Amino acid sequence: MSRQAATIAEIDALLPQTHCGKCGYSGCQPYAEALSNGSADINQCPPGGETTLQALAELLDKPVKPIDQARGIASPPQVAVIDENACIGCVKCLRVCPVDAIIGAAKQMHSIITADCTGCELCLPPCPVDCIDLIPAAPMSAAAKARARTHYQRRQTRLQRQTIAARQKQSGDEATDTSRADKQDFIAAAVARSRARRKLRTS
Repeated sequence: MSRQAATIAEIDALLPQTHCGKCGYSGCQPYAEALSNGSADINQCPPGGETTLQALAELLDKPVKPIDQARGIASPPQVAVIDENACIGCVKCLRVCPVDAIIGAAKQMHSIITADCTGCELCLPPCPVDCIDLIPAAPMSAAAKARARTHYQRRQTRLQRQTIAARQKQSGDEATDTSRADKQDFIAAAVARSRARRKLRTS
């Protein structure tokens, strides 16, 4: 492991693994990468609170500063719960959960895997029937943080594969359209030559 990779891993280990995006990045690891190269500041993680802020300042030899409250305020540990009687199965919450802690299918009741939920709050805004709430929870254990990190990374890998597949499909569709157009042009040219020859023979 390179020194930079080791530094990123050290920073990431201090972060809360909520993957909430409040720091301005898609998850804790991208934020750790930005901290390692100096493009982000240590006060951008409201869920981490003062404890994380102090730890980052010590690790990176930075002065302690107040958490940027424009990004949110520190809150006690929490997890999301779904009112299953009100859920309409729209799958919008499934699409945004950064750790795949929500299970369900279209037009079927959804449920949250409490042990995997990081309390990121990302599932709240897209819910059209406001059936998701947050309740207090115990602080995330080291094992829970490790699990959240793994789930986040797996989800990112899956999304990347889906993006690549979609691009390949689009390229394939475009190639098919081009091939079809080339064939049509070839046929049109052949028909034109045939008509020209017939016209010469009859003139």
